[in-house]
Amino acid sequence: MAWIALILAGFCEIFGVAMMNRWQLYRNWQTIVALIIGFGISLALLSYAMETIPMGTAYAVWTGIGAAGGAVVGMIFFKESKDWRRIVFITLILVAAIGLKLFS
Repeated sequence: MAWIALILAGFCEIFGVAMMNRWQLYRNWQTIVALIIGFGISLALLSYAMETIPMGTAYAVWTGIGAAGGAVVGMIFFKESKDWRRIVFITLILVAAIGLKLFS
C-alpha cells in the first residue's frame, strides 16, 4: 500500500507543478487552490509512504516521478521542447526510480 501511496504522491506532485505553470499564465484563485490541494495531498501521501519505505528511497522515487512527469506534462500541454535527448534523460530518471524500488 505504501508504494501505491508513493506513486500517487508523485502524480499529485506532477499536478501541483502543472498548476504552478498555469498560475504563471492565468493568476486566478482556482489555480492557486488547485496548486495547494495538489501539493498538500502529495506531501500527505509521501508522509504516509515514508512510514514503511526508507526516506532516501521514498524521496528519490517521489522526486523522480515529479521531475519526469513535470517534464512530460510541459512537453504535452505547455509546448516545451520534445528533443530526443531530453526524452532520453527523462527515461533515465524513471529507470533510476525503478532501480531504487527493485533494490530497496
